Amino acid sequence: MDALRARQWLSRWRSNPIVRRVVPVLAALVASNRIFSNSKPSLMHSSSVAIPMRAMKLTAMVAALRSQIDSGTPFLGICLGLQALYENSDEAPDRAGFGLLPGRVKRFEGVFKIPHLGWNQLEIRSRNGLFEGVPNGSFAYFCHSYYGPVTAETTAVTEYGQNFAVAVRVGSVYAVQFHPEKSGDVGLKILENFLKS
Repeated sequence: MDALRARQWLSRWRSNPIVRRVVPVLAALVASNRIFSNSKPSLMHSSSVAIPMRAMKLTAMVAALRSQIDSGTPFLGICLGLQALYENSDEAPDRAGFGLLPGRVKRFEGVFKIPHLGWNQLEIRSRNGLFEGVPNGSFAYFCHSYYGPVTAETTAVTEYGQNFAVAVRVGSVYAVQFHPEKSGDVGLKILENFLKS
């Protein structure tokens, strides 16, 4: 989302009580050039990257995104943005992931309901980075059918039929499986922490 579209969205939804809490975070993202459109030029000029799921599906964005990650630009992957960091995925078996995390993203099987939709508690394993000031056991909002395995880079897990990674950190690369923008005060704190990275 470019700055103009972000301002239009904020203007339209400002009266919503949930949006009012998100506005300061979004305004800071816009002001710091951390929100960008789904275009290579805006990505290449971002001081850090918080990427929406739909942009991860654009083939043209992959090389530019990889270049930004390789350069050390702070990156926050959300949902599919976490899954893309693994070596590969059952969701897109013909495409390699970024390979920053070992292992394969798999589809939930034999669990309650797919997609995993709703609130789950976070078991925080590392306070470094995104989880400064976030209490262990906090709830976050999830909407996904695939999950990544727990690795040495995992900073938080949850359980839905089995434990899986819900947050990771590799240098300046952060990613979460849940949706911080839909996770109330906990999500806002996580986004604020990313802004400080």
